[in-house]
Amino acid sequence: MAEAVEQPERQGGATARMRIALDAMGGDYAPEEVVLGAVQAAREQHVGVLLVGPEDAIRPQLAKYDIAGLDLEVVHADEVIGMDEHPAEAVRAKKRNSITLAHELVRDGRAVAAVSAGNSGAVLAAAIFTLRRIRGIERPAFGGVVPAAGGRQTLIIDMGANTDCKPSYLLQFAYMGHAYMRSVFGVERPRVGLLSNGEEESKGDQLTQQAHQLIKDAAPGLDLNFIGNVEGRNLNDGSVDVVVCDGFVGNVALKLSEGLAKMLLATIKEELMSQTVTKVGALLAKPAFDRVRTKLDYEEYGGVPVLGVNGISIISHGRSKAKAIKNAIRVARQAAEARLPEVIAQGVKGLEAKAALPTTSGE
Repeated sequence: MAEAVEQPERQGGATARMRIALDAMGGDYAPEEVVLGAVQAAREQHVGVLLVGPEDAIRPQLAKYDIAGLDLEVVHADEVIGMDEHPAEAVRAKKRNSITLAHELVRDGRAVAAVSAGNSGAVLAAAIFTLRRIRGIERPAFGGVVPAAGGRQTLIIDMGANTDCKPSYLLQFAYMGHAYMRSVFGVERPRVGLLSNGEEESKGDQLTQQAHQLIKDAAPGLDLNFIGNVEGRNLNDGSVDVVVCDGFVGNVALKLSEGLAKMLLATIKEELMSQTVTKVGALLAKPAFDRVRTKLDYEEYGGVPVLGVNGISIISHGRSKAKAIKNAIRVARQAAEARLPEVIAQGVKGLEAKAALPTTSGE
């Protein structure tokens, strides 16, 4: 049952105001922090949010806030998928779960994107089963942004969706990463690198070497700015915009970056507060320290897109609080405004035309 609210005015077959389908039950702090993030997004971003989940769990949270004039709607879902459940099995068994229903709202045109901080495997499964793969994409991937030197961002793709890959997958990841950085972040010619243990073409395992040759050969026809192999030290130095790797390596790189950032911030704070003189310096340096902390905070980046499906699906960190949820909704809105799935689909047609990929239909 949906909350009775006035529907957005339609213009030329499209809703006048963007609406995001949000899994209100996803993550460690749901539904309290998820609902708060939705309220903040609706107020600050002027976006509509469809809160998907058990109505009796969501409404008491909404009642805490003044939501007059905000485009917030509750869409009831009977079931919730837990973080410890098998993703595909849970999606199949629980037909009316909040993750799947959020994606169905996108499929049916009621929302422009789905966002969830829940079971990431279930989000991926729901995106594939409900939105289907873009024609020519063998495996959708998670593309996540990490901070880099000079105020830049680096997109790592894949970050955990595919732990075992073929060379053709990595070529597809390269193009999807290129499309995302260009259309959403406005990088005119994103520098695309393949993660390896050395810059030379001969470096890396068999997968990396084969993928390197495949991407290198396809790059001119796809207008890919392929710069060759990059190393782990390049992830955050601002020298590359898209780093391509399999999901196992990408997820390890992500977790390492998060842990290192947390350790550095804690160590700096501990040292600054260790003596009276450094405490005075810490007070003077607090604005700069806060800016650095903001750049390294995963909550600022909100969530990562599932690239390669016919719709927009955003996965947030399982520990997301209101700030991260609000920013995940922003990421979803930006991807929708950039018409990201259409951009990727158009580019993949070029891959198929060159017979660089096997032709695959959407699932």
